[in-house]
Amino acid sequence: MSLAQDYDLPDGPSMSPARMTWKFLRDRAGTVPAYHQEYGDTFSLRILPGPRTLVVFSDPADIKEIFAADPSQFHAGEGNAILKPVMGEHSVLLTDDAEHQRARKLLMPAFTGPSMRAYQPLVEAIAKIEVDSWHDGDTLVTLDRMNAITLDVILQVVFGVTDEERLSVLRPKVNRMVNIDAKMLLAWSYPRLFKLPPWRGYFKNQQEVDELLYAEIAERRAAHDLDGRDDVLSRLLRVGASEGETPLTDAEMRDQLVTLLLAGHETTASALSWTLHELGRDPEILARAVAAADTGDDAYLEACLKESMRLHPIIDFVARTLQSDQVVAGRLLPRGTTVTPSIMLSHSREASFADAHLFKPERFTAEKVAANTWIPFGGGVRRCIGAAFSLMEGTVVLREVLQRYEVTADAVAPNKLRNITNVPGDKAPLRLTMR
Repeated sequence: MSLAQDYDLPDGPSMSPARMTWKFLRDRAGTVPAYHQEYGDTFSLRILPGPRTLVVFSDPADIKEIFAADPSQFHAGEGNAILKPVMGEHSVLLTDDAEHQRARKLLMPAFTGPSMRAYQPLVEAIAKIEVDSWHDGDTLVTLDRMNAITLDVILQVVFGVTDEERLSVLRPKVNRMVNIDAKMLLAWSYPRLFKLPPWRGYFKNQQEVDELLYAEIAERRAAHDLDGRDDVLSRLLRVGASEGETPLTDAEMRDQLVTLLLAGHETTASALSWTLHELGRDPEILARAVAAADTGDDAYLEACLKESMRLHPIIDFVARTLQSDQVVAGRLLPRGTTVTPSIMLSHSREASFADAHLFKPERFTAEKVAANTWIPFGGGVRRCIGAAFSLMEGTVVLREVLQRYEVTADAVAPNKLRNITNVPGDKAPLRLTMR
């Protein structure tokens, strides 16, 4: 057993955990790069609840080591535990070891290549309906409109709800469920606050969404056409026995659906908003993207999406909590430490991405991006299960927009940390020009 004085925690800011927590939840885009400048590629932060220690890493070699580490000793679920009050104890993001392996095995068939091809026509139809409502000369409030598209994709493609009456009930409730600010996140660590406003209203709304989801699950289980349905919920209800696993229970199904909602709704909407914003600031790249939309060059449209996700990380860090003392990047760290690969710092490294401050989609077409440098979906055995879905959805939406409109951004959008995602603070307004 190592003695405490043998541990090699890196330096970091000395402020109180309460103040550090508030800064971490409110302005990581400002504070984390400043700490990187002061302390180097690896530094420590003390945050609540606990307090607990985060050790932030940004060197690709260190990130590779963390992603390749034994998942039984580097718990991702425990590292994301702050999300448990809304995602639920069975969420694939929040479980570890055998429970996580089982959930991931049951979810994987819904996110294979053939599944993606089955979902794509409905994503195209949803995007077309949205773009049909736009007009030449309009100012597009991009984040709001992209959120409308990705919400309907979740409700129709993932939940399988296509009836307009049900959609009209679900949309406002689900929107409120996703609308989580830093104050709400912090309160999740202190359950006594749940009975007080504004948390009381939030969780009442969550209970109403849960009731609707459980009713949808029960109805779908009894459906005579379950085998012929292509939505994610129906696919999840069909898996289990054939994989030699116990099928997902209703509670497990609810938690996975809410996880897909929270992990795949505003994240994709924000990525699309940043992409269109960057295209609107560069006529030359926009012209190439428009040509790609016209010719079916989805690889270039996907490169635009990937580059915006590099330049504007939607989720800016990954977390793994140590279950035992571990040597990480040559440092002996104590059990309970959360090691945190920084997506934000990794994506802005000049050694990995020359002129890292510039929007250059060709990084993802003409150049080879080194492993463990572009990590918006995490890495290792815990890499985001919906990565391919997100890229497919984003590419489809970009194609639908650019086939009909050119976009212009008149100002640089500020970054805003909203719940756990970085979004354009001004919602990325764009002027539309009909082609």
